[in-house]
Amino acid sequence: MTLEILAGIMLPFFGTTMGAAGALLCKRRALATLNKLLVGFAAGVMLAASVWSLIMPSVEMASERNIPSFLPAAIGFVLGISALVAIDAILPEKPDRGNGVRKNKMMIFAVTVHNVPEGMAVGAIFAGVIAGSEGIPFAAALSLSVGIALQNIPEGAIVSMPIVADGGKKGKAFLIGTLSGVVEPIAALVTIALYVIVVAALPYLLAFAAGAMVYVVAKELVPEIKNGNWGIMGLCVGFVIMMIMDLAL
Repeated sequence: MTLEILAGIMLPFFGTTMGAAGALLCKRRALATLNKLLVGFAAGVMLAASVWSLIMPSVEMASERNIPSFLPAAIGFVLGISALVAIDAILPEKPDRGNGVRKNKMMIFAVTVHNVPEGMAVGAIFAGVIAGSEGIPFAAALSLSVGIALQNIPEGAIVSMPIVADGGKKGKAFLIGTLSGVVEPIAALVTIALYVIVVAALPYLLAFAAGAMVYVVAKELVPEIKNGNWGIMGLCVGFVIMMIMDLAL
């Protein structure tokens, strides 16, 4: 594997790390004041990512494979929600520092799960470049990797910054935000190694991640932003930013 391909695989992880660094740059007091705006922003980012980063690519992949376009999306989506229902039942009802810890755990899991199929998508296109038989130029693969890296910046931020807002240490928040993106290069490398086997499941995994993210938004984030305009404004801003990044890139 060339250094150029390895760098392309690592780009999305670097994007997540840049976003996670937001926890180091923001003042705790300001984060606490803007917590509702931040929660709303996270909800908007996750909703937009669920639609344009996950469900739509799942539908497109299914159509290209002559599978009913709705089938992988529907199956994966339901399985993703079911998995989060099970995990939610396991998490304690009253964590040490209040409901914020529970919300953050769910968000970290959802974003991490969402990063797995994104990493697989990067691995799949670079596998085509390596094979040479797919007619995929390196520039196209790099473009996809850069696009995912850019959209990972707000995703890294929505993992790390709420931890600081709820009283966690900045270094720990940055580390957790960064680690949520580690799964992407790992998933990319696994996909390259097991291209034929893994890529077949990609439409289902994309929708699975979408279901997980929508569950967290509905269960953990929306209840926190329904009272007051700051959270709603944050949701709209996050949704529009993520939508533009997904469609433009």
